Amino acid sequence: MTRMTRPLPTSPTPPPPLLTLLTLRPLPKTARLPRYATRLLGTALAATAYVACLPWDLRNRPETAGSLHETTPVTPTGVTLLAVSLVALAAYFGIRDRPVWTLLVVAAPPATLMYISFNTHPTQDAQVWPVAWASFTLLFGAGALVVAMAARRLARATK
Repeated sequence: MTRMTRPLPTSPTPPPPLLTLLTLRPLPKTARLPRYATRLLGTALAATAYVACLPWDLRNRPETAGSLHETTPVTPTGVTLLAVSLVALAAYFGIRDRPVWTLLVVAAPPATLMYISFNTHPTQDAQVWPVAWASFTLLFGAGALVVAMAARRLARATK
């Protein structure tokens, strides 16, 4: 007669470190709470980068009387820092998430904030902001998708 033995109890495995959860696992394969928390954090980072790098000056005024050009707090350094921030976020979410989510997380917050900024300016005779907003929204979206796809391909090639 054979005697049945029970397997020895194993100690519970410790939960993975937070850094591992945030950096290595693909988001669609994670639990719902960490997945949406990471996406929400990415959205907040994209919006914060836009606000920090391109501050709003609600006192925009013509440079000279009758001029169409307004004073603006936008600097080349701010634009460069915003581009670097959005490229880094797009690469991160391109590796970890689906392209559609990368577009929503990285490109949508700056486009929304830019729309609000342009729409709050007082009206002038020649309003070119809708064309400018559409162009920059297309640039944000296309840039985020291109960087996301390139980062995803590079990550798969290095595995």
